[in-house]
Amino acid sequence: MELSDQAAPAFVRLAAHPVRWRLLRELATSDYRVRELVERVGQPQNLVSYHLRLLRKGGLVAARRSSFDARDSYYHLDLERCAHALAAAGGALHPALGFDPPLASPTSFSSQAAPASRPAVLFTCTGNSARSPIAEALLLHRAGGQAEVTSAGSHPKQHLHPHAVRALAEHYGLDIADRRPRHLNTLAGRRFDYVISLCDKVREIRPDFPGHPRRVHWSIPDPATAAGADYPAFIRTAADIDTRIRYLLSQLARPGEVQP
Repeated sequence: MELSDQAAPAFVRLAAHPVRWRLLRELATSDYRVRELVERVGQPQNLVSYHLRLLRKGGLVAARRSSFDARDSYYHLDLERCAHALAAAGGALHPALGFDPPLASPTSFSSQAAPASRPAVLFTCTGNSARSPIAEALLLHRAGGQAEVTSAGSHPKQHLHPHAVRALAEHYGLDIADRRPRHLNTLAGRRFDYVISLCDKVREIRPDFPGHPRRVHWSIPDPATAAGADYPAFIRTAADIDTRIRYLLSQLARPGEVQP
């Protein structure tokens, strides 16, 4: 057998290196900037950047310019790509080990172990008019009453963006037309298990909440201000958020298995 026939699948070759595996583990919990990853993995910046380039080349990790500081970038893990790559690696070892990624299709808590108590989740963005209310509605839908979910903004708009309302109604059957944006200040003193920022700008504010909630960042551009800010941009944003939420469900159902 030729060496090329014996080569390990690409996912195994990429993930097997200890620094890359640690980077994948960190990015599985939140989006981070390079300097934050340097601190979390305890390796020099040039080494972290080198391994991030390999992970990007392999399609497991992607990067987006920060909307807070365009000179900076946030890295995030492509969970769907990782799931399919891991499944393909199992199948390459033995046909019986190949499997369909369990979260390749929409899921809810009905297919998860119900959490011992309902986790409280807060989604934040600047205007609370598109990204965070989309996330709130989708998690409420997916969790099926097994989570307490709300959203708020640092500078809330007067109304939800009509394209956000339309995207949820047409593609997910969810009606949020009567909802109104709220300010983060209205939630002062509330306890949350997770505070998830979807906006690079609001992440810098880091509002205080009691109980030391787990802070997660999803660096998602505002579809209302991004280039080509039309209705399809909101559909893509909702799809991106929905993918992240479907994987978040596993963390909410088994909170002790994924460490911050």
